[in-house]
Amino acid sequence: MVTLKAIHGCRIAFAAAPEIRMMSADQSTASADIETANKATWQRIVAKYQQASNPRALWQVANTFIPYLLLWYLIYLSLGVSWWLTLPLAVLAGAFLVRIFIIFHDCGHGSFFESKRANDLLGVIAGVLTFTPYYQWRWEHAMHHGTAGDLDKRGTGDVWTMTVDEYLGSPRWKRIVYRIVRNPVILLFVAPLVLFVIIQRIPSTQGRRERRSVWWMNLAVACVVVTMSGIFGIKAYLLIQLVITMVAGAGGVWMFYVQHQFEGAYWERGDNWDYTAAALRGSSFYKLPAVLQWFSGNIGFHHIHHLSPRIPNYNLQRCHDADPLFEQVKPITLAASMKSLALRLWDEKSGKLTGYGPMRRRRKEQRAVAARSLQH
Repeated sequence: MVTLKAIHGCRIAFAAAPEIRMMSADQSTASADIETANKATWQRIVAKYQQASNPRALWQVANTFIPYLLLWYLIYLSLGVSWWLTLPLAVLAGAFLVRIFIIFHDCGHGSFFESKRANDLLGVIAGVLTFTPYYQWRWEHAMHHGTAGDLDKRGTGDVWTMTVDEYLGSPRWKRIVYRIVRNPVILLFVAPLVLFVIIQRIPSTQGRRERRSVWWMNLAVACVVVTMSGIFGIKAYLLIQLVITMVAGAGGVWMFYVQHQFEGAYWERGDNWDYTAAALRGSSFYKLPAVLQWFSGNIGFHHIHHLSPRIPNYNLQRCHDADPLFEQVKPITLAASMKSLALRLWDEKSGKLTGYGPMRRRRKEQRAVAARSLQH
């Protein structure tokens, strides 16, 4: 089933532009210019930024994990004052948890530290904080990078996306489920809870290490819940954890959604699918205000990340700014990104994401053709 499980691109699972725009035909043309450029040229550019830096990585650990743990201490103290103080602290902790997940994500790519062992160790620790089994997520996220934008390989590490024809040919119950899953409220506030609380607890791969990572993570999460419930009280802890998880989950799912579901996005089938095109046209450049860019670990430079997953988050902007070649990729701004919520289906005839309106017109046309054929 492709419903909530397909949403776990977060699992694998956020600086302002002078004008508000979505990626459009100009975006596709600009990206195509990069694609047709000498492949060795962009490979040479990104290669400079694939080298991990332990000092940069350790600074990110310090300015992310320490404040997150400090916030939990302040939340504990705030319980003796007022929940009106506790809840804002929990929301802020949720924002830091998004940044922790980005570090977890980089560890999964082996790009955060110079050492593989250090990446895996920090990845497991971050996994406990985000309730995500590290090795299983790493395997699934690798699948996402190898199949993003491929219509024939949907269903792992992506948001459930049907084509117009698939939707029209589906039974009524499936169309209803699809509309529910793609509803913004469900997508951003319900699905993340189901994902991190339930789906992450279930092995979904056949690999022995990946399956074991789920069971060990479940044990670790259980220990965390029991310990924190003993400190905070079970009701207080569960409410605080719920707020933190909802904030982090909604932020993470929204980032992933906008990074691959936008006007001008790239989808192709089979032999027509191209890795470079999928990276530059199928992954957005989400230009955020500086504060949100910091909390989201620069992952808005998603076109660069998909071009080379070996680039750590602290080098993504430096890579993007390094050569005029990447300036051709037009950004999606925070305000403009809201339009992405209206995009629900992939129209293979027009080659773009569309809403339900064009689908309804297509259905009316099909019914009219069918009626005429019956008359004759």
